[in-house]
Amino acid sequence: MSCGMMARNNLVPCIQIIQGDCLEVLPTLEADSVDSVVCDPPYGLGFMGKDWDHGVPGEHYWREVLRVAKPGAYLLAFGGTRTFHRLTCAIEDAGWQIRDCVMWLYGSGFPKSLDVSKAIDKAAGMEREVVGIGLHAAHRQSQPFGQGVTQEASRDTRNITAPATPEAQQWQGWGTALKPAWEPIIVARKPLIGTVAENVLTHGTGGINVDGCRVEGMAPVTVQGQSARAGEVYGADQRDQRVFEPHTSGRWPANLIHDGSEEVVAGFPVTVPSSSMLNPGSERRSQFGQIVSSARTTGYTDTGSAARFFYTAKASKADRDEGCEGMPSVACGTMEDDNYDIKTGSGNSRDTQRRNHHPTVKPTALMRYLCRLVTPPKGIVLDPFMGSGSTGKAAILEDCCFIGIEIDPYYCEIARCRLEQELAQGRLDLTG
Repeated sequence: MSCGMMARNNLVPCIQIIQGDCLEVLPTLEADSVDSVVCDPPYGLGFMGKDWDHGVPGEHYWREVLRVAKPGAYLLAFGGTRTFHRLTCAIEDAGWQIRDCVMWLYGSGFPKSLDVSKAIDKAAGMEREVVGIGLHAAHRQSQPFGQGVTQEASRDTRNITAPATPEAQQWQGWGTALKPAWEPIIVARKPLIGTVAENVLTHGTGGINVDGCRVEGMAPVTVQGQSARAGEVYGADQRDQRVFEPHTSGRWPANLIHDGSEEVVAGFPVTVPSSSMLNPGSERRSQFGQIVSSARTTGYTDTGSAARFFYTAKASKADRDEGCEGMPSVACGTMEDDNYDIKTGSGNSRDTQRRNHHPTVKPTALMRYLCRLVTPPKGIVLDPFMGSGSTGKAAILEDCCFIGIEIDPYYCEIARCRLEQELAQGRLDLTG
């Protein structure tokens, strides 16, 4: 059942939102009809107790997706660090060719970890003594640590308790999980028909948009040099054409993307220009004494954190709720603890109210980059696990058509509101 079908300029509807099970909807779509697949399927972690996350989509799902994709079309699928091996195998067994795996780094994320010490006391039936309150909660209340702040003063609090048994004391500080800080994105391609060149010319698919997804940086250095073999000096119009020069649009896109957060950037080293980049006017000689270069080696002149080498997809706080102004607000968090209390990325209790309460909303900047990377201009992007429509929003912003399938009617309605908001801005232009 379709819960939304939108078009502009009296064209055949180019934005489709279909509410239903993708295994039932995909067989109704035309074979070899979509240019790319960009999706965030269930990770199979039982995430926040959601029924839809009970398992990783198996081979039969990806076989149906393969059927509707054009030859050479790319598939980008997010996975969980614990289960993406099963996702990769299912995609490959369905007939896709695994091409790469992109690492998306982010600073947010709450470890769903069991406190071993507390679990021991709980099993022993012992009540732990409250000895303080979380530092973050106390800071929010502008009070000295542990003074004047009560559990009722703010939901953004955590009680600090002391072990009640010797066994719990022994295991104080132990847990069962690491803080999530990255997610894999499986990169796969439907088998080509013929060579890459033949497939691209026939179907418009098979390649990735390298220049359209380069990482912006400072302008490269333009140099003059000298031929080592002949000892002949070339001018800029000749010698510069003979040597490698960094691309003026930036660095080649990598299989790593990050969110630009302080936590992530701090993990990268700070770099300076390489020692091989000589000062203007210096010379290098071969082992036979011939001049190799009488000018600076080509390269980029920017310095700073090595994080600048990779695309940064920053999340906007307003992004997820745009277009949902008419919908009711509900409590929303990124994770739940073992007591099903909604948590922030730092592990504090949260009572934030949001209209788009889908728990795994991806940043639009990230989804735009992924759509642009693998979708030809004005192509059709398919998302068989649409959720709240982040892929569709990104596709519209990239002037692409979109087909989204979502089994949950409420998420489907959120997606419709978000996409209609983008269409209302006149951002979709498919007349060219």
